[in-house]
Amino acid sequence: MAGVCTVPLPSQDPTPETDERVRSVDRRRKLGRFGEQLAAAHLERLGYTILARNVRTRHGEIDLIGHGQHAVVVVEVKTRCVRSRTTRIRAEQEPLQWLHPRQRARLRRLAVAWLAQTSGERPSGACIRFDAIGVLVDPGGRLLRLDHVEGAW
Repeated sequence: MAGVCTVPLPSQDPTPETDERVRSVDRRRKLGRFGEQLAAAHLERLGYTILARNVRTRHGEIDLIGHGQHAVVVVEVKTRCVRSRTTRIRAEQEPLQWLHPRQRARLRRLAVAWLAQTSGERPSGACIRFDAIGVLVDPGGRLLRLDHVEGAW
């Protein structure tokens, strides 16, 4: 498969199992980044300004941070690839169902850390909102559906 990293992780033997894990992680990251690009384009079409992407803090990573409609918006993006040729999407393929309470609490901690780091560098808003965007694509990268839940938690 073109573009897939097959180099073993540091300090690991190049075994077939390791090689497959690296390919799997690379595919997931690539799919996640693609979903984040689609989500950012969606937010921009709605009039939001994207302030930051893939913000790293000591607690983890925030997918997108935007500003618009008098709010600073912290966005979690979940992307799934539907490999089935059927037009019906099964419940376990729904990306937003994978947002668990633990992830929501983590995102709040991430937002607090980001706000503390960027106090003078960011636009102000009347509120801070947490949104969730679920992206479904087919294996060819075609967008099947994008669900945006404002104020998801």
